[in-house]
Amino acid sequence: MSGYLDRMADQGFEEVVLVHDAETGLKAAIAIHSTARGPALGGTRMWIYPNEEAAVDDVMCLARGMSYKSAAAELPLGGGKGVIIGDPRHDKSEALFRAYGRFVDKMNGRFITAADMGTEEKDLDCVRLETDHVVGGSQLGSPSPFTAYGVWKGMKACANEVFGTSNLSGLTVAVQGVGTVGAALCRHLAEEGARLIVTDLDGEKAAKAEDLWNAKVVGHDQIYTQKCDIFAPCAAGGAVNADNVEKLQCKVVAGAANNVLKDDYLGEVLHKHGILYAPDYIINAGGIIFVEYSRQGGKTHDEIRQIINRIEERLTRLFTRAREENLLPQQVADLTAEENLQVKADLSRSG
Repeated sequence: MSGYLDRMADQGFEEVVLVHDAETGLKAAIAIHSTARGPALGGTRMWIYPNEEAAVDDVMCLARGMSYKSAAAELPLGGGKGVIIGDPRHDKSEALFRAYGRFVDKMNGRFITAADMGTEEKDLDCVRLETDHVVGGSQLGSPSPFTAYGVWKGMKACANEVFGTSNLSGLTVAVQGVGTVGAALCRHLAEEGARLIVTDLDGEKAAKAEDLWNAKVVGHDQIYTQKCDIFAPCAAGGAVNADNVEKLQCKVVAGAANNVLKDDYLGEVLHKHGILYAPDYIINAGGIIFVEYSRQGGKTHDEIRQIINRIEERLTRLFTRAREENLLPQQVADLTAEENLQVKADLSRSG
């Protein structure tokens, strides 16, 4: 675990907490990257990690991404994330999530959690039995459809940049992962007339996409070699990596997954290959926008969707600035987020 304190200092982290509950077997980590703009809101995912270091690496990457996502979306939130080490298919229990909720509660509102990959609204209901610092649950509903809606809108900005039209009809989109977000995205795309290629580790989900939207189903490793207009990673992070970046046959990479690029240099590789990359925390911000405005109250789902529509405008401005300043899209995204974080931090100090 050496080097994590240096990494925290280099990347501006405030806190990383490892938690363990002997009675339930809970092993988890919570990372708070920044509270400069407000409490650190971020989902808690449950995943099978090969070791503890991998879990800590993931929670730190995700927490930092949440800071940038909220800042770029101009939300009054900081960035945090939680991970629970375990198999979401077999290791869940009310006792485990209640134990996790007690650890969240000890953070006194600096971290507010929600659902993420491997956790569901009913899991949040258990967490809420121990803490008020959670949003979501069966009463609120899932943010997944709003994430998918924002990605669909963001794809329109990408298509306009590359193809000269925001109309996705007739385009081929390869969707990696057709869980709750990926499936909702497929529905939007199919309704607009896009052609779909899908893959999922769960064969039943892929088969359902084939039945519902006439999607072409391919193997997990085959998705990277499909000739398509848009590649949409909607599963785990690191979807674009050194092993597959040269295989991509698309013009756009735009999806719902977090940390799509395994390493930052891959953005330059995509650019050299004439592939436009939509920075993940810009295009997939619909979920956190829904969560935050639901937390605030007072807005209908239609009103929240109108706010999510700004993702399309935000990406259009981002691509324009990237062209004008000869920067990569992810560089402009980072600059925008960092500028918003700094402005808020300066205001906080002056107040």
